[in-house]
Amino acid sequence: MAEPIHINARVRENAEAISAALEDHMLKVFAPDARKELRRFSAGEAAELLGISPSFLRKLHFENRVPEVHTTPGGRRHYSGEDLQEIRKILDNTAKTKGTYLRGRREGDKVQVLSFLNFKGGSGKTTSSIHTAQRLALKGYRVLAVDIDPQASLTTLFGYRPEYDFLHSGTIYDAIRYDDPVPMSQIIQKTYFTGIDLAPGGLILQEFEHETPQALMANMQPPFFARMAAALQEVEAEYDVIIFDCPPQLGYLTMSALCASTGVLITIVPNMLDIASMAQFLQMSADLLDVVSNAGASMEFDFLRFLINRYEPNDGPQQQVVAFLRQLFGEEVMVSSMLKSTAISDAGLTTQTLYEVDRSQFHRNTYDRAIDSLNQVNDEVESLIQKAWGR
Repeated sequence: MAEPIHINARVRENAEAISAALEDHMLKVFAPDARKELRRFSAGEAAELLGISPSFLRKLHFENRVPEVHTTPGGRRHYSGEDLQEIRKILDNTAKTKGTYLRGRREGDKVQVLSFLNFKGGSGKTTSSIHTAQRLALKGYRVLAVDIDPQASLTTLFGYRPEYDFLHSGTIYDAIRYDDPVPMSQIIQKTYFTGIDLAPGGLILQEFEHETPQALMANMQPPFFARMAAALQEVEAEYDVIIFDCPPQLGYLTMSALCASTGVLITIVPNMLDIASMAQFLQMSADLLDVVSNAGASMEFDFLRFLINRYEPNDGPQQQVVAFLRQLFGEEVMVSSMLKSTAISDAGLTTQTLYEVDRSQFHRNTYDRAIDSLNQVNDEVESLIQKAWGR
């Protein structure tokens, strides 16, 4: 007779085995105790990010109007994130119109808070949110990435190990918990990526889901839906854009993020099962948001958009689904779609994004197709932010 399986012990063994294997993988990819570093960018990439031509960038160097940067023995210039920030400031100081190159908040602009969400796992929320955060940071925006998913994939992509680094403290949970919350500024981490700070996530975020029903019964203030917005108030002056990576469920964490948001991006994989799932998600969202709205939460957004994710343009059924969505939701479906790409998934094997890896590591056409797709999506998000600021 076969030995019975003690599921709790087996699950623990599996968890420990995966954790050890991931630790080993990280040590092979990155040196022990090393934090990730942002690569330098070519002159062509730098010019595109600055919004100028490569020839104008060369002219700036020739006239000594910008500081010298890292140059290879062959004479090729490479730019760090800090170099791009410095050049952008110099360009804006000499521009006829202020804000031409520094496109972040001006006096009177409210911070833009974007939530990436969907009820279904695997719809590309984390991939979308981190690439948007990084593209905006590379274009000069001050970005705070907030990981409210207990699985903490966004935190992992920034080079942290949530199960070690933030097992008991140091996550966004500390700033929104009911018992003795800490100031938001105490949990924000500087990241290796110039222009991005991180409010980490971790498993302890589940406690917020468990504690909120009791807090509602005890009428603890501020209520759950206002706690995220209240925590962000302390630091929002430091940022142009705040980006939430939400968990794949409509719990108290997601609703607290929505109540703090000015824009919502719902990621959707174009197949009928995912759309059926999204229909249920939207119905539940509407019902629950009615409840929190009646309780006093602000439910006004500058924009709501559906972002087509993992799109394969040569897939006939997917094309039909996208056409169906555009007919149904009109301009609320983003013009640009995030292509399904092996380049993005391959970069993920070393816990990197496509903006972090060098083009030489991939087949050129594969990389170019993927990066063009990402840039178009994220530049469309940027235009929505600019429009919300009245520009």
